[in-house]
Amino acid sequence: MFQRKITSFLKEWKSKKDKSPLIIRGLRQIGKTYIVKEFAKSEYENAFILDFRKSQNIHTIFDGDFDINQITLLISSLSDEYRIIKSSAMVPYKTLIVFDELQDCPNARSSLKYFKEDGRFDIICTGSLMGIKGYIRGNDAYRGIGVGSEEQIEMKPMDFEEFLWANKVDKSTIAILKKYYDEQKEIPSLLHNQFLEWIKKYIVVGGLPYIVKTFVETNDIGEVRKEQLKLLDNYKSDFGVHINNKKEMVVNELEKSKILDVFNSIPRQLAKENKKFMYSIISKHAKGRSHLSAISWLQDYGLISACYNLSTIEEPLSFFAVEDQFKVYVSDIGLLSAMLEKEAQFKILTNELNIGKGMIYENLVADMMIKNSRPLYYFSKDSGLEIDFIGSLKNSLCLIEVKAKNGTAKAANTVLKNDKYKAQKIVKLTSQNISVVESTITVPYYLAFYIFSNQ
Repeated sequence: MFQRKITSFLKEWKSKKDKSPLIIRGLRQIGKTYIVKEFAKSEYENAFILDFRKSQNIHTIFDGDFDINQITLLISSLSDEYRIIKSSAMVPYKTLIVFDELQDCPNARSSLKYFKEDGRFDIICTGSLMGIKGYIRGNDAYRGIGVGSEEQIEMKPMDFEEFLWANKVDKSTIAILKKYYDEQKEIPSLLHNQFLEWIKKYIVVGGLPYIVKTFVETNDIGEVRKEQLKLLDNYKSDFGVHINNKKEMVVNELEKSKILDVFNSIPRQLAKENKKFMYSIISKHAKGRSHLSAISWLQDYGLISACYNLSTIEEPLSFFAVEDQFKVYVSDIGLLSAMLEKEAQFKILTNELNIGKGMIYENLVADMMIKNSRPLYYFSKDSGLEIDFIGSLKNSLCLIEVKAKNGTAKAANTVLKNDKYKAQKIVKLTSQNISVVESTITVPYYLAFYIFSNQ
């Protein structure tokens, strides 16, 4: 369907001589299964897929001893619907086996140790609930993980560059933008204005592949919003789900209620001038400990990311993170847009959004950091001084300010001049063109995907 950057990683994984089974974690509906199937078709002679959510019968393949000969024999006996490539045979060293929705078959995960020891078959697993603590409950439901027997990677929704690829924006044009940033030169106004329009479309649509596909095929934001709301409902149906010791999928209703409360409060949390997460916004009766597990659940699921306040600005940043002071961002900007009232998407596209514009663009920058696997930190003092994000860019510790309007980075300048802090530069993300004044570089929003990439 669309080109994804994770394909390069999969090719590197395949080329390893002593590779472990690979687990691809990530939010539902981000294209994990699709990308693995396409990879299988292009890189293997034979490929099978076991969807553990779709078919309960195939779980029994892993109920006995983890005898790889027996397991692969049973897989090879399955009907053609389990073959990614037509007429696939179980040929050693030329076969990929895909375990789809791995979390729903705990014993299949336990078998990975023995597939690694055997070494004749490549294994890629996908899972949308893999990282959730307590998803599997009860000693009888699980037979353990072999230490060192698996490799994991988290797949995220499409980033802004992948969104541009999907919309047939010429890669050479994107390369020109990167070149202007590297040389710290102003981008031609025609090109600059075109990409300001693209970033507004990205804010409204986001990076969930099915949603992007809807946009590309229809150019209809009404249809996009319908599909986004359906997808949000699907995500909410997962809240509080776990497998019990009878290998049944059940819902903890109290846990689900708390997760829903936290998730639904996010737009209100971000709309505040002080965006620090406050439990009182959920409910006047809510307390930290009662909802902290719900926040952790949403992070593990992949819908949100927490951004932690720092006690000081010094590397390594993780040493100075204050655990009970954090902001929460939605991992995909399009989902946040869909959580707002219907008119918000129109106002974003027409640049008429006033109240709430700051939170939208701040979450946009968080989206681009998250999709580049950047940890999120900010800096806030009781005096009211606050820096939106702190991060290391090209080996320089930077203060990152997001300006919905073309304002000055007053707080960042105050911090930069204070020798107590170790920041070296200011990056101001706005709708303005590239400019450099002393230690401050102004960068248009649409280039945030590039400055946060691993350059």
